[in-house]
Amino acid sequence: MISTKKERAMVDKIFDRSNTVYVKNVPGKGRGVFANVPFKVGDIIERAPTWGFNDAAEKLFNRTELFEYYFIRPDRKLKMEHMTGYVVFGFISIVNHSSNPNARTVWTDEDSGAWASIVAIKNISVDEEITHRYMNISAYPQTIKFVE
Repeated sequence: MISTKKERAMVDKIFDRSNTVYVKNVPGKGRGVFANVPFKVGDIIERAPTWGFNDAAEKLFNRTELFEYYFIRPDRKLKMEHMTGYVVFGFISIVNHSSNPNARTVWTDEDSGAWASIVAIKNISVDEEITHRYMNISAYPQTIKFVE
């Protein structure tokens, strides 16, 4: 049984393993990721493995709600990569869009595959929502409205 008010409040938030970020519902947006500790410019908020997919898979994904959760790597078009997009595992996949974000996605390629990191580009306070700029926002259906 949850015995204290603080413990009940903690149950309402879903934390990552390190307790540095948590997820909660945001009116008009759905789930969002929030800072549980302060982050300074340049801090890595989270680093997550990815799974890359090709054009054929993209066509299938675009007909499902998975479309809203995959990432486009801007550096891949320059390298003529065969991967069209990436599914990112971890809380990064539900960080909301903002035209004035406080974080950005940084990509690295390792022997273990591609990794995505969400990195603070502004100082972020405790309980502040973490946001980044979606790279493929123009591809979203017009029925999806983005809330700042």
